[in-house]
Amino acid sequence: MPIYNDIIMEHFKNPRNLGSISDADGIGEAGNPVCGDLMKMYIKVDRKGNKEYISDIKFETLGCGAAIAVSSMTTEMAKGKTLDEVMKITRDDVADTLDGLPPEKMHCSNLASDALHKAIEDYHSKANKD
Repeated sequence: MPIYNDIIMEHFKNPRNLGSISDADGIGEAGNPVCGDLMKMYIKVDRKGNKEYISDIKFETLGCGAAIAVSSMTTEMAKGKTLDEVMKITRDDVADTLDGLPPEKMHCSNLASDALHKAIEDYHSKANKD
């Protein structure tokens, strides 16, 4: 069983931005059939001048403690940032912000950033239809 640091345990025990957004502007999902983790990210997008930013973000995750902690931290990293800034968030950024993940859990950080990026792609696809 992997050993988790205090930051990971805090986000696992007290996840931030847990839940869904019924009128989300974008929804992204990512999963890993091997480990069974499934993450869903919901975003609300607002505009300030010519910049679009994430005004609200929520997640639903079925998975291990690392998957929940990574989802929580990813939402914290994205909230209030522009979509361009958020698209640059990588799995390594998430793991570094959590002060490291056990090597066998690094795939969790990839799932969270993938779900977040897919939520933004979903938002763009909906916005382009209007």
